[in-house]
Amino acid sequence: MRKFGLVLGLGLAVAGQAAAAETSGHLVMRRLTPEQYENIIAETFGRDVSSGARFSDQTREGGLIAISASKTTVTGPELEHFDSLARTIAEKVVDKGHRNALVPCKPASIKDADDACARQFLTDVGRSLYRRPLTKDEADAIVLAAGDAARTQKSFYDGLAHGLAGLMISPDFLFRVENVKADGTLDAYSKASRLSFFLWNTQPDEALLKAAEKGNLDTEKGLAREVDRMIASRRFETAVRAFFSDLLMFDDFNALSKDAMIYPRFTQQVIKDAQEQTMRTLVDLLLTKRSDYRDIFTSRTTFLTPALGSLYRMPVPKTTPNMEPADWVEVQYPENDPRAGILTHASFVALHSHPGRTSPTLRGKALREILLCQRVPDPPGNVNFTVVQDSSNPLYKTARERLNAHATEAMCTGCHKITDPMGLALDVFDGAGTYRTTENGAAIDTSGTLDGVAFKNAVELGNVLHNHPGAPKCLVTRLASYGLGRVPAAGEKTWIEAMQADFAKAGYRVPDLFKSVATSAAFFKVANEK
Repeated sequence: MRKFGLVLGLGLAVAGQAAAAETSGHLVMRRLTPEQYENIIAETFGRDVSSGARFSDQTREGGLIAISASKTTVTGPELEHFDSLARTIAEKVVDKGHRNALVPCKPASIKDADDACARQFLTDVGRSLYRRPLTKDEADAIVLAAGDAARTQKSFYDGLAHGLAGLMISPDFLFRVENVKADGTLDAYSKASRLSFFLWNTQPDEALLKAAEKGNLDTEKGLAREVDRMIASRRFETAVRAFFSDLLMFDDFNALSKDAMIYPRFTQQVIKDAQEQTMRTLVDLLLTKRSDYRDIFTSRTTFLTPALGSLYRMPVPKTTPNMEPADWVEVQYPENDPRAGILTHASFVALHSHPGRTSPTLRGKALREILLCQRVPDPPGNVNFTVVQDSSNPLYKTARERLNAHATEAMCTGCHKITDPMGLALDVFDGAGTYRTTENGAAIDTSGTLDGVAFKNAVELGNVLHNHPGAPKCLVTRLASYGLGRVPAAGEKTWIEAMQADFAKAGYRVPDLFKSVATSAAFFKVANEK
């Protein structure tokens, strides 16, 4: 495997230099996410050929991991992991239980090299893994490596596994490598790859690769036909989930912890269910019902498991006599219920809280930055948080009282004014997401304003956010950034504004927004702005 390790090392060095040198608007090369890696392996070799990929912690830029992925390389330990992973997957693909289904040809001898059979398999699989046909030099090199290994180990299938593993540690697999034509647009196979990761969160299927090969993606009609086909596929839900998971920062759940003495109901099952509750709600509203995007802030329809019902202190009706703790039930909050919209989900209020207490500031900051694309400055390094953190101080029983006392410091006032009013509306939900009306025996005041519009409680806050013009505009900007792998360039402002206007005219339908991005000429144009 040494040859391919050297190739990968050189490729990653170039990738790192390119990422460091690029500016907004330029071509980016993104490393696969763990989910994308898993999806590709499953779709190429079958769900039973599991990858078990582990990636280092991912950073966030411009509100998205998808942007920072363009500046991510592979560390030494990760390279060893990917090499070991590639070998394990390759060995499973060619073992006796899988080879008949996955290798379309039979070697002349299983104890010797067979270049013709190896070439047939490796070029076909390589086309899938690289998202484009292998060049002649690439195919010759990988077949030669497989043949050498087969002769050394006296096993055709061991040699084939060696060649396949080589493909899987190449930068052309681990990174989304895109190529640009002379006119500044992506070539057809790069278009296919960008489309598939955007609309399916995985590699192109055979139909999309053939469309690229025939030049169909270079015509408006051919591109629209493929985009419609992909959005109609069940795989589109996978992409929508991936985008909103990134947008809502669900990766932070991996490190989320709560004080078990304070929040005994906040179990690992609840952590898992809290994310899925929001995802099921989003899919139901945005895809199944094709509702207005803004309804995610006001809808009283959601999905619960018994574990979440316990956390919310809300009975979950049994759908079957033998209903399991992880079974899902669609529920409708009553009109007088304090919950409505995703802001009241545990996935929001628990995620943006401290291990043992709530944080109106963190919740308000999350609302501003995630849902309105507004930057909230970090606090100065010398701020004293003692008053805020001491919830046992009898002088300041509620979070509002503590924050008011803390915000008297001049350096703190400005930021707290733009975060705390919204966060305080959500303070009726404790650090785990359970509803309450008092703190330390004092009533919780949930009134406030968002950019000059008043609200009395969390439900009304959802209504105000629903009508805030910045919410749908933010979604358009974030989705474009997600697809491009970078913050839109200055020269793309007109494109973003046009999509924002179209999104509003079309009733804020998310599938239509995905289509608008995917069929835009600007989506495949590589700008040269500095």
